[in-house]
Amino acid sequence: MELDEVSTISAYTKLPQKRFYRQRAHSNPIADHSFDYPVHPDHYDWSQHYPDMGERRVAFADIGCGYGGFLVTLGEIYPDKLALGMEIRVKVSDYVIDRIHALRNLHEGKYRNIACIRTNAMKYLTNYFHKGQLEKMFFLYPDPHFKKAKHKWRIINSALLSEYSYVLRAGGQIYTVTDVKDLHEWMCKHIEQHPAFERLSEDEVREDVLSEKLLDSSEEGKKVTRNNGSKFVAIFRKK
Repeated sequence: MELDEVSTISAYTKLPQKRFYRQRAHSNPIADHSFDYPVHPDHYDWSQHYPDMGERRVAFADIGCGYGGFLVTLGEIYPDKLALGMEIRVKVSDYVIDRIHALRNLHEGKYRNIACIRTNAMKYLTNYFHKGQLEKMFFLYPDPHFKKAKHKWRIINSALLSEYSYVLRAGGQIYTVTDVKDLHEWMCKHIEQHPAFERLSEDEVREDVLSEKLLDSSEEGKKVTRNNGSKFVAIFRKK
C-alpha cells in the first residue's frame, strides 16, 4: 500500500480537528467566487455524496451549515432522510466533508444520509433542487451583516424567500435561529410579509421534534451557550 493511501485511511478513521481548518467567520456572498454547479438538478450526480440514496432525493437543506454539528444531528434523528449542508467557506466545507467520511468509517452503516457541498446557496439553490423538493430548510446563526449597506447580503430577504418557496413543498418548513435580536426581527418580518409563509405558534414550535436541537447542536449554538448569550427561534410553514 502506498504511503499516501495509508495517510488517507488514517485521516478518515478519526475525527478531524477544527484547528486545522480555521477560516474567517464571514464570507461575501455577492463576490464572484469560483464554483462548479449543475445547470439543472437532474444533471448532478448525487450518488457521489449518498452511497445508499436509491430513488430518494435530498429532503433537508442546512444553509450555511458551518462545521456540521446540526447536520450530523439531522442524520441521527432522520436516518431515512437525506440531508445536505451547503457552506460557502472552503476550509469549513472541507472540514465537514472530512468529518462525514470519518464518522462513516467509525460507525459502520451510519451517517450515509448526510453530505456537504461547497456552494453559494444565495445564487445556485435552484440549480440543485427541484420545485417542491425540500421538506425543511435551516438557517441557524446566519451572518447578521450588521451594517445597513450590507443588509442585502442577509440570507433572508424578499427575493430569496421566493426561491425558498419554490424549492419547498407545500407544508415545508423554514427554521431560523440567531443570537442577534435585530436579525431575528428582520428575518421574522420578511418571512411573515411573504405571501407563501405563515409563522408557527409557540406551542407548535415547542412540539417540533427539532425545537431543542436547534439551539445547541451546532458549534455556533454551543458557543452562544458558553457565552450565556440569548437565542431567538422561529419556524415558518409554506402555505
